[in-house]
Amino acid sequence: MTPAGWEWDETLFSGAAPYYRRGRLPYAPGLVDTLAEVLTPGGDGRLIDVGCGPGTLALSLAHLFGETVGVDPDPGMIAEAERGAAGLGVSDRTLWIRARAEELPAGLGTFTVATFGRSFHWMDRVLVAVTIRDMLRPGGVLAHVSDAKTESWPIDGLPYPAVPYAAVGELVRHYLGPVRRAGRGTLPQGTPGDEAAVLTRAGFSGPRRHLVLGGQALERTRDDVVAWVFSMSYSAPHLFGPSRDDFENDLRRLLREASDSGRFSERRPGTEVFVWRKGAAPTEVPL
Repeated sequence: MTPAGWEWDETLFSGAAPYYRRGRLPYAPGLVDTLAEVLTPGGDGRLIDVGCGPGTLALSLAHLFGETVGVDPDPGMIAEAERGAAGLGVSDRTLWIRARAEELPAGLGTFTVATFGRSFHWMDRVLVAVTIRDMLRPGGVLAHVSDAKTESWPIDGLPYPAVPYAAVGELVRHYLGPVRRAGRGTLPQGTPGDEAAVLTRAGFSGPRRHLVLGGQALERTRDDVVAWVFSMSYSAPHLFGPSRDDFENDLRRLLREASDSGRFSERRPGTEVFVWRKGAAPTEVPL
């Protein structure tokens, strides 16, 4: 149940890992406190973060669990997560596995909490949902974390111009074509939604929605915006091939024209958390 006409390949985020932590907008402040309250981890449970990337979510939660396991198929992301864990002094309580979610359970045992942070849409969601349900202990919890799509924050009154996202998108399309790229394939219709139907059929009950409010002012530099572009699957560095330097030069020129100071203002997005509980096993495994 991946996007129609598209197959995952190992180049999906190739070369993006070094840019990810700097480029991606952070989750809303208060997310960790919210998760600590709703997941009630107790300090001795096990967390698996599926599609962990460079450990953005897993590392922020590692102090709440006895062991945290991050799983991601991209070697660069795993390397970044390991460096992050070492920097935070939590290497002894974290484990980073290079694998696709579809390859689980991979002998990893059972968990009290599973998290998906902006990652579930890249997977064979039907297969992964059933697998994760079986990997959760009785009473286990799945938390699906994503940016809140319903919020819109004006930047009126902030000191710098807005990031020219529309113009950046046009530049990417000029170099890569009008259809969204994803690894070696394309996603004309984007990634799928309706996670609720998938998780319900897999035997989860819920969800309970928790909104962590965004809107806090952020200052972004030109380098931050360049990192954001190269952190995205549809504009990962490898997609530009021999034109990569030309693209970056044009991107930086666009950003200089948009802000003489090289700084931009925007607001932090809110974060949605949908919490699902492990229920009875599904009577029919979805196809």
